[in-house]
Amino acid sequence: MEEIQIPPYFICPISLEMMKDPVTISTGITYDRENIEKWIFSAKNNTCPVTKQSLITGIELTPNVTLRRFIQSWCTINASHGIERFPTPKPPVSKPQIIKLLKEAKSPKMQMKSLKTLRSIASENDANKRCMESAGAMEFLASIIINNNSNEVFEEEEEGFMSTKDEALSILYQLKLSEQGLKSLIMSGNGEFIESLTRVMQHGSYESRAYAVMLMKDMFEVSTPTLLLSLKQEFFTQVVQVLRDEISQKATKASLQVLVHVCPFGRNRVKAAEAGTIRVLVDFLLDSSEKRVCELMLILLDQLCQSAEGRAELLNHPGGLAIVSKKILRVSKVGSESAIKILHSISKFSSTPSVVQEMLSLGVVAKLCLVLQVDCGSKSKERAREILKFHAKAWSNSPCIPNNLLSSYPF
Repeated sequence: MEEIQIPPYFICPISLEMMKDPVTISTGITYDRENIEKWIFSAKNNTCPVTKQSLITGIELTPNVTLRRFIQSWCTINASHGIERFPTPKPPVSKPQIIKLLKEAKSPKMQMKSLKTLRSIASENDANKRCMESAGAMEFLASIIINNNSNEVFEEEEEGFMSTKDEALSILYQLKLSEQGLKSLIMSGNGEFIESLTRVMQHGSYESRAYAVMLMKDMFEVSTPTLLLSLKQEFFTQVVQVLRDEISQKATKASLQVLVHVCPFGRNRVKAAEAGTIRVLVDFLLDSSEKRVCELMLILLDQLCQSAEGRAELLNHPGGLAIVSKKILRVSKVGSESAIKILHSISKFSSTPSVVQEMLSLGVVAKLCLVLQVDCGSKSKERAREILKFHAKAWSNSPCIPNNLLSSYPF
């Protein structure tokens, strides 16, 4: 095929490819709709990629109809050279359209059909998601989830029976709400929304339970300490159960991230420990090798071991100390730091004679000595040195470690 020179003003500044649906933003620069939507909505950037000007005052995407027609005409003229004409793009949904659909969805007979239409609209592009949010879809979907089950409608689908609540939850997660939207969602129903998601995790389908915990993860990233401190014991029980059931990789990561968000607070650490979090984490660490999952588990274990209840649960597990020690220098720098912090908490606050001897027999002491020899961060080395110093007398004459290994290090 003869090489054709594409006019430079047909090229999207982001992808450097010919635009299919050119739109102009407030700075006057034109981009392909798909690329600029990803830049603004998915990547959460608030500047123009070319001019670096702020878009805070407005992120409206105006279709550049004239340029699109030029591109389509150019494609038609060059069809003999193998250039295909782009079809005219489907226009984004309008706010009145969404309001009409939401009104129809209030009818029990029309609700499931309307929800499916909303799901289809949301799946098309990010502009539709933002339009749905501004038109009040978030509040409507949240009200379906909060309301009791007495008015639920069920419809059979390929994967089984789907309820209106299941459908609403999947759409709500799919919307990828803005920060302000997430904050508003937290307060939906006078704070009842978190309790509603907890009930979904307890009684819902596997898919809905996954959506519930993934939506919680997004919400907790922008929530206030007041909300996080008000969580009930049942919440922790259900999040840990989702983790235990291994519904999906995404649900597992989201469950861990939710717990990491809420466990910097002392009372939440106790609730998480009482929900059986430690045993689940240790069991998973024995089999898991995925880097990010291991990091999250070790970070969470570190948080929980800052409480007496968490340390007791770790020590009660036959593989607790062993797996924490094993993960040092095997996951990542973050993983090693967390594992060493766990051992430091155990040594400082829970070091009974039997625990000290267990650490020796499991090879923990040898691993800590290795930490002092490699590049793993000054804080980690300092904590390792402190642990060795705490119990130097108990470990110095043990046949379980090489002669004079501990004496090689000045404490």
